[in-house]
Order: sequence, then C-alpha cells, then structure tokens
Amino acid sequence: MLVIKNANLYSPEPQGTKDILMAAGHVLAIEDTISDQYLLPGTEVIDAKHNYVVPGFVDSLVHITGGGGEGGFNTRTPQMNLSDATSAGITTVIGALGTDATTRSLEDLLAKARALTIEGISCYCHTGSYQIPVRTITGNVRDDIILIPDFIGVGEIAIADHRSSVPQMPELARIASEARVGGMLSGKKGIVSIHVGDSTEYLQLLEEIVKYSDIPRSQFYPTHINRNIGLLNAGKHWAKDGGYIDLTTSTTEMDLQNGEPSCSEALAELLKSGVPVSQITFSSDGHASLPVFNDKAELVGLQVGKEDSLFNEVKKAVQEEGVALENALQVITSSPAAVLGLKRKGQVSLAHDADLVILDKDSLAINSVIAKSRVMIAEGEIIVRGTFE
Repeated sequence: MLVIKNANLYSPEPQGTKDILMAAGHVLAIEDTISDQYLLPGTEVIDAKHNYVVPGFVDSLVHITGGGGEGGFNTRTPQMNLSDATSAGITTVIGALGTDATTRSLEDLLAKARALTIEGISCYCHTGSYQIPVRTITGNVRDDIILIPDFIGVGEIAIADHRSSVPQMPELARIASEARVGGMLSGKKGIVSIHVGDSTEYLQLLEEIVKYSDIPRSQFYPTHINRNIGLLNAGKHWAKDGGYIDLTTSTTEMDLQNGEPSCSEALAELLKSGVPVSQITFSSDGHASLPVFNDKAELVGLQVGKEDSLFNEVKKAVQEEGVALENALQVITSSPAAVLGLKRKGQVSLAHDADLVILDKDSLAINSVIAKSRVMIAEGEIIVRGTFE
C-alpha cells in the first residue's frame, strides 16, 4: 500500500488538498484526510505538502523500437528505455512504427510493448505504419485490433508527405472502417493515427472522407499539426468541427527557425481561438528520427525525438504562455486517454489506475513518478530501471 498525504490534487481539474491511498495498481481512496489507523503495517507514506499531484502522463505517439533511417541504415534511431518515459512523467505509452516497416516489424513492436508493461508502465501500440497497403500480423487491420489486446488502433498512416504511399480517399476510408469495426467488436476505440507531412494538402484527404462517407471525424487522430502555420490553421478548423488534433513536442532548432510553432505557443493560440481543450493533445514522437528536408526533399539534418519534450512544452504553456495548469495538463492526461479509449488512464480517480506524478509547486519540476501504485522516480532519483539499463 502507498499513501500520498497533503496533495494539492489536479485530476487534472483542481480538487484541493487531498490524501490518496493506492495499492495493487489502483486508487483505493481519495479523502480530505486518511487516518493512519486505517493503513496496514509497512504502508509507504509520501508527504506531498507544497507539491502538485497530477495524473501520470499519456504519450500517444512514441517509436518505442526506434524509428527513421531516412539517412541510411546508420541513422536508425535506438529503442526507448523504461526510464526515458518515467523520468519524463510518462506512465502510459502508445508505440507505433513510422517510415520503416521493413527493418522494423510489428512483431518487434508488440514484444517491446509487452516488455515495457512488464517493467512497470502501461504500453499499447498500433498496427500498420506509414504505408498502404497496411502491414499487419493477422492479415488485416480489423483482426489485429480484435485479436491482439495490445493493439488499440492503426497508424501512423502518412498523408501529405513525400514519404507516404499517396493514399487515395477510398483506400484510407476502408482502413478507417476496418479499424472502427475492429474497435467496436473488441471494446476499443480503433483510432486511426495519421501522420501529416509538409504538403499544402494539409487535412484535405480527411475532410473528403468525412464528407463522402459515414466515418466520423473522431475516428481520425492527425498528428504533427504544429508542423507549420498552414497546417495549424487547418487543424484549428478540423477541431472546431469536432475532430481531434495532436501537436508534436519534439522538434529541431531548424524547424523552429523555419516557422514551426512550438506546442506551447500553438496550444495558447488554439485555446484563444475557441478550440475546446478536449480536442487537443500533445505527443512527444519520442525516439523518432526528426529529419530535416530542403525544398528538393533532400535530407539535410537528423535528430532524435525526446520523451521529456512532452512535459517541457506543458511547463512552457503555463509559465510562458499563461495557459491554466489544468488545461495544459489535460492535453497530456485526460484528453489523450479519452481519444484513445483508455478508460482507466488520464485522471486521478477511484475508477482509474494509480498513475501519478508529483510536481514541485513553484518550478513544476517532476519530483516523483508512480506507475500502477509503484514508485518509479522518487525525489528526482530513478528507483526502477529497465531490464538492461
């Protein structure tokens, strides 16, 4: 058993000062005061006075087995370690393939997701990759989602990008239908994660699908929406009409110099323009390659996405852009959990898993991280490491 005392709780909405009791991976009680007489001998007690306690972060796009390779075999990025996530406050991760589904496989992705879950966090993944026809394990998207518990959706399928398969409307609509039915039959969301590139087509393909088919906007989850101002504006209209949009926190200095809005700036702008915070999420694109191409689509630079960028942009949104803490937290907790259909994630509640982050009240620095009621980070020190760390 573990109890947090005197927590200034954000669930992510502010709840005031609370004591939180948890065990066996679940929150058992949230009270103004939990008396020591009700605690079993040996219960660990954390005094969170002068700290915020918030839900564990949900990162909806991480290349857990590594990504990229746009510059050749030597540029394939490494796998994510457990502490890459936990030290960044991330307790739930969604793994995906990207450009490379040849030297990276779904079988390896699935094995890595299960390894991370054994090591202590919650990890799910998507079937498929950038390309169409979609690569699967069972033979089709619907069966992968129904029969493989770890698969909750498909993607990230690339559109508006020179690395995509240039999918046409009927092809992508059919994939979305397969994912939707697979999700319905397995009690999952069956989300379709969409990588959006630099092309000025923006979200036109998705707009055509929802116009000419019965697939709802909520089935699609386009990411990298802060890639440029034009795409951000397209995303603004998509979200106002009921769609979800995801902003990418990992970036390069060159991209920012070329006009890419930071996530913190984009969030402030979206909220100011009337986009509901429930339609907006952040993801880190951790361990992805971050290639920089010139106007001839030639590779001129390459970096690696970082999981700690996720909360860094949340902090900047609060400290530099004036976004309310509860709104900034929502884009990495309750909003992505709702988009992905993860019903026990994203909130501190009796109906949810015991995933929590303790933040310094003044600096918002991550103090401690708890995943499924197990302390992973304590006062900035890594307590639990991955098997080979």
